[in-house]
This record gives sequence, structure tokens and C-alpha cells, in this order.
Amino acid sequence: MSESYAIKSWAEGRLRLAAVVCTIAAVCALFISCTGGDSKPQKAQAAAGPRAVSVAVAPVVKQDVPVYLSGLGSVTAFNTANIKSRVDGQIMKVNVREGQEVHEGDLLIEIDSRPYHVQLEQMQAQLFKDQATLRDAKLNLERYVSLIPSGSIAQQQVDTQKSLVDQLEGTARNDQAQINSAKLNITYCHITAPFNGRVGLRQVDSGNIVHASDANPMLILTQLQPIAIIFTLPEDVLPKVAEQMRRGTLEVDAFSRDDQTKLAAGKLVTIDNQIDPATGTAKLKAVFSNQDHKLWPNQFVNTDLLLETRKNSTVMPTAAILRGPQGTYVYAVNPDKTVEDKAVTVALTQGDTTVVSSGVNPGDTVVTDGQDKLQRGSRIEPRAGTPSHGTSTAPVTGSVSRPAQEMHSRGTSVGKEAATGNPGS
Repeated sequence: MSESYAIKSWAEGRLRLAAVVCTIAAVCALFISCTGGDSKPQKAQAAAGPRAVSVAVAPVVKQDVPVYLSGLGSVTAFNTANIKSRVDGQIMKVNVREGQEVHEGDLLIEIDSRPYHVQLEQMQAQLFKDQATLRDAKLNLERYVSLIPSGSIAQQQVDTQKSLVDQLEGTARNDQAQINSAKLNITYCHITAPFNGRVGLRQVDSGNIVHASDANPMLILTQLQPIAIIFTLPEDVLPKVAEQMRRGTLEVDAFSRDDQTKLAAGKLVTIDNQIDPATGTAKLKAVFSNQDHKLWPNQFVNTDLLLETRKNSTVMPTAAILRGPQGTYVYAVNPDKTVEDKAVTVALTQGDTTVVSSGVNPGDTVVTDGQDKLQRGSRIEPRAGTPSHGTSTAPVTGSVSRPAQEMHSRGTSVGKEAATGNPGS
């Protein structure tokens, strides 16, 4: 019985082994059939060479490139006046509206001048009285002097009369000064604009009583045309700026807080006479005509100082520049649509524009997007349509672009970097 059970178990094991072997053979046959069907296309693709990489390209051009120095600044009014009363009295009339543009000499506020007219009349009457007394004293002095030769009068009495005449002349002059003071107070009752400007929000109305000792102004007058911007630049660039100022007037452009909108164009006036040791920067002042009222006092602005224009520079998009352990390089496109990595020397980076002094020539074509898929000898296929930002195939203008993600590159002058090798090799 045990012998027949053993024989039966051995037979079942042989059957299981045969089933496993058949299953493995079927899988292998299926794999071979699948791979065998695709062998011809794979061989054809291998014979055709590697697939071309789709990239964006741009030409290297020769053109003039403006060099900008960028700074942060605030708008400052050329003149600001806190209009206060210099006399005590009641406001009779306010002749201007809030926000009105006024000219130098225009009447702004009228204060009741009647009390000062009364004072003027009193001073004039006092002067008339004192002048009459002075005339009488002078006539008596003339009589005393005429009696001296005859000895009819003492010299002391003559001298006393002379002193009296002098005292009365002083009184008359004091009366005249009081008259002038009263006239001046009447003038102060008519407050005029000291310069051309814009009226701010007024603090008083007709009927209010004002005093010369009031701390708050009646209104504030601000000159907006022209207007100034005070901005800062690093101390390292001041020698270059001073040198260019000696050659001519430098242009300054003002941009909005987000650095996207150009507000105005002006001229650099001066450099401050000292450097801030805490920040290592110096203040510069530029003047703007501000005809369209886009600049307002205390407004925060970004500034671009046009330092110089480099003539006939070799220019390419900044996106084409790559950096590796051995320096800066680009992928240049060959006539057969293959690429070659070339070391370049960067002379200046200005936003989306880079000026190179060596490595490529005007007329060459460089890759501006898709470089991460390339190596020396890779085949490429330039993309159709407009390339992405910073990779335009049109000649680069050299002007400063202001997308938010590239604000840090504005006005950054890059020193010449020697590229001693090809990182892509």
C-alpha cells in the first residue's frame, strides 16, 4: 500500500514539473515573437541616427547697447510752502480751490485788514502831530541861534533846544516806522502764492480766526513742475558717473513701483557731496519737467541712469548664456543643424541683453531654450513661431526689460569673464 502511494506521488510531481516547463516555454515564445516583430523598425531608427531636438534659437547681432545704472529713489518737490498767517485776524475769503494750479503772485487768502487800516490812520495822525511839534522846535532853535551874537541868550539854552529838535526828529521817525509797520500788516492780510504750484487740502475756511502763532498752516503749496527725484547708486560707480557728467548731461528714466511703467524722463543735475557709510551709496538728484503730472512728492520710483551707449557691440539674448565649471559658453548652430559649444566672454549683461567680447561673431545663431537636452554634435530642429520671453529671434534692442522675475538683472554690469574651456565638451 505504501509502495503504491509513493509511486502515485512521484507521478503527480512529474506532471507538475511538466506543466511549469510548458508555461515557461510559452512565455519565452511570446516574448520572442513580440521582440522579433519590432526589430526591423528599431534597426531602421538606429540606422537613421539620433532624433533631432526641438530648440529655440536667436541670431547674434551687432548693434548699439545702452548701459544703465539702476537705483531706488523718491520724488521730491522743488518747492513746498506751508502757508501761514503773519497777522491775527478773521479770514474774509479763500480765493483758491483744493488742487488748483496757481501762479506766483496769485491771491490765495484775504484776511480782514480793517483793524490795520485804523492803526495806520492813528499812526499817520500821530506823525502829523509830532511833525508840527518838530517844526515849532526848529523855529525856536533858529531864533535862539540868531540871538547868540548879541549875547541875549545863553549857549546852554541853545544847546538844549538843539537836543529837543533831535528828540522830536526821532519821534517823527518812529511814527513813520509805525506807519510802515501798519502798511506791512495790511499787505500781510493779502496772502499770495510765492511760486507756481498746486494747492493742497486747505485747513481753514472763510470766517475762521487765524493767528500768527498758529502751528498748523492754512494750506500747503507744492511746486510740481519741474520736480526732482533723489535716488541712490553704489559708491563704486560714482567715478564713472562723474566722468560722464563732465562730458555732457546724463538722462534718467523714472519707472513705477512695480518697475513696469515708465513715468517720465529727466536729466541728472548733481551728485551729493558725501557717501552714506552705513549703506555704501551716494544720493543723486535728477530733474523732470513733469508736464503730465505722473510724478508726485514722496512717491517711490525706480530709476535708470543712462551712463553710456556702447557702439557696435556683439549682442545676443541673455537666455543663450550658460555657465559651467570652466566659465560661460553658448551652443552655436552649425549649417548642418548640429550644435557646438563655444566659450564666450561676457562684457555686459543688461536685462534680456548680453554683450560678448569674444567667442561668437555677428551672424551666428545660438540656442536660447532647450540647452539641457544638448551636447556637442546634437542635431536640432528650430521651433516654429515666436520663441519664449528672452529668446526672441529678432535683433535685441538693448533696452531694459522689466518682468518681475528679472528685476534683479536690471543695470547689472558683468565684468569680463575669461572662459578657458568648453564645459560641454
